[in-house]
Amino acid sequence: MTDLQRQFGSIDIYLFDQLLRGNIPHGAKILDVGCGPGRNLIYLMHSGHEVFGIDENPSAVDEVRRLAASLAPEIPESNFRAESIDAMTMPATSVDVVICSAVLHFSRDDEHFWAMLRAMWRTLKPGGLFFCRLASTIGMEDRCRRIAGRRFVSPDGVERYLVEERTLVDATAKLGGTLVDPLKTTVVQNQRCMTTWVVRK
Repeated sequence: MTDLQRQFGSIDIYLFDQLLRGNIPHGAKILDVGCGPGRNLIYLMHSGHEVFGIDENPSAVDEVRRLAASLAPEIPESNFRAESIDAMTMPATSVDVVICSAVLHFSRDDEHFWAMLRAMWRTLKPGGLFFCRLASTIGMEDRCRRIAGRRFVSPDGVERYLVEERTLVDATAKLGGTLVDPLKTTVVQNQRCMTTWVVRK
């Protein structure tokens, strides 16, 4: 393992971009929703941030607790919880940054999408940053086959809840947020699209 891997782990490159640009200030309280085993939290733990994690998978929460115990033992186990995202118990306006990477495209339907989105938005302090990566139809609108509502099958054969540009622009306005960056979408070899959505509360 290289020194860079030890320091940054497998951090999302677009989240790394936000760090480089100073959009995640030193000392910010950070909530990773759908944190999995903590791949986006390694550098943040190393650098002294107080981090929290929510995941519906108890095994993933056990893993991220072990990670925190080795990298930042001052962070209590209770900061990592096995909970449903749309019913998570994080206090309102308690964190400076919410990370939501590859989560919202698992929404069952519009109602579930908005329940999760509102739950995350509620935890952000005014001025806080919402960083989201999710699958979309952007750039491949004619290659995604609609099943029902916003559920599509992408060319990779996987069924997901997919947003389009208007979905995210309208959601930003509905939340009362402001786009930090223009929407940025990566088309993965004409198989699927991943969009980065970054909003200031």
